[in-house]
Amino acid sequence: MGEQLLRLSAELLVGIWVARHLGAEQFGLLSYVIAFVAIFGVVARLGLDSIVVRNLVNNPGQYNQILGTAFWLKLVGGIFSLAIVSLALVMLSNDTTANLYILIIASGMIFQSFEVVALYFQSQVQSKYISSAKLIQLLLSSLLKIYLVCVDGDLRWFVLVSLVDQITLAASYFIIYRRRRLGNFFRTFDSATAKKLLIDSWPLIFSGLVVMIYMRIDQIMIKEMMGDKEVGIYSVAVRISEVWYFIPMVITASLFPSIINAKKVSEELYYARLQRLYSLMVLIAIAVAVPTTFISDWLVVFLYGEEYRLAGDILRINIWAGVFVFLGVASGSWLANENLQHLDFYRTFSGAVANVLLNLLLIPMYGLIGAAVATVISYMLAGFLFDFFNKKTRVLFAMKIAAFSMRGIKAGFAAK
Repeated sequence: MGEQLLRLSAELLVGIWVARHLGAEQFGLLSYVIAFVAIFGVVARLGLDSIVVRNLVNNPGQYNQILGTAFWLKLVGGIFSLAIVSLALVMLSNDTTANLYILIIASGMIFQSFEVVALYFQSQVQSKYISSAKLIQLLLSSLLKIYLVCVDGDLRWFVLVSLVDQITLAASYFIIYRRRRLGNFFRTFDSATAKKLLIDSWPLIFSGLVVMIYMRIDQIMIKEMMGDKEVGIYSVAVRISEVWYFIPMVITASLFPSIINAKKVSEELYYARLQRLYSLMVLIAIAVAVPTTFISDWLVVFLYGEEYRLAGDILRINIWAGVFVFLGVASGSWLANENLQHLDFYRTFSGAVANVLLNLLLIPMYGLIGAAVATVISYMLAGFLFDFFNKKTRVLFAMKIAAFSMRGIKAGFAAK
C-alpha cells in the first residue's frame, strides 16, 4: 500500500513537471503512445498472473516448473504482441515518428516475462521484495525524467525512459530472485503445465483487453479524429480525475471482509453493511466531484499551466465519472462474493462498447467535451444502469439509488 501511494504521488508530481515541459502537443503524443501500447500489453501478459499465483500456492513444490513455464509463455506473448502492434500501425494514420515511439515502448512488453518473479513473492505473501524492486524502478525513472526536464530534453528521451522503466523493473526482479537463491526457473518449460495455464487464463486475456479498451480508447480516438494537442489536453483532465480511483479499491479491500462475515450472521445484516458501503462510496465521490467542478479551471492552470486551460472544461465533466467508478468497484466485490464474476465482465464489455460508439458520435460533434460526456455516460451504464437489466443484480440497482438519498448519505456518514 505504501509503495502504491508513493508511486501515485511521484507519478503525479513528476508527470505534471513533464507535461509542463513538453507542452500539450508533445505530451499528447506521449500519452497516446502509452495508451496505445497499454492495450496490447494486456495480451502480452496472457492473463496468467492470478492463475500462476493460485498454482504456486496450491503446488509450492513445483514453483520452478510453474514459474519457468509462465516465463516462456509471457516472453512469447510479448513477442507476439509486439508483432501485432507492428501490423496495427499499418492501419493507422500516424507519422513515422509516432510509429517509432510506439515500437520503442512496445518492445518493453518482452521484459514483462520477468513479472513471474513478482508472482512468486505474492504467492509467498512477501510483497516487501516486490515493493523494493518497484521502488528502485520508480526512483530511477523519476530521477531520469527530472534530469531530462532540467536539461531541456526532447520527447524521444522520455519515450526511451518508458522502455528503461520496464528493463529496470525486470532486472530488479531478477536480481532479487537470484539473491534469494530460489533456483533457475528460466531453464524450465513444461508443455502440460503450459497447456493448463493457457486453458485457465484465456478468459482473463479477453476480460483484461476489454477493461483496457474501456479505459484508454478515448485517447486513441481523439488522436485519430483531432490531433496530438487535443490528446494532451484531454489526458491532463483524465489524470486528475483518475488520481482518486485508488480510494474505492482501498476502502472496498478493507471493509468487504466484514461484509462477507455479516452474511454468516444474517442476510439482513449483510445487505445493511453493503448499503453503508455504497452510501460511503457515493458520499466520498461527490465530496471530490463537487469542489473539483467549481475549481477545475484554476486547478488545471495551477498544476499544468495556461497551455492546458481547456482541460478545465473536460475535468468539470469527467470528474463525475468517479461516482460510478466508486460504485462499480464496490459492486464488483459483491459479484465476486456471489460467484457472478461473468456479470462483471458483461457490464465492463457493455461500457466499452458504449464508450466507443459514443466517442464516434460525440467527438465529431462536440470535440473533447463530447469525449468527456461519452466517458461519464459509459461509466454510468457499466457501474449503475447495467444492474437494472439483470434480475440477479436488480437488488444492487435499488441499493445504489438509495445511496443517493438523504438516508443513504446519513448511512455513508455512519460508515465513515
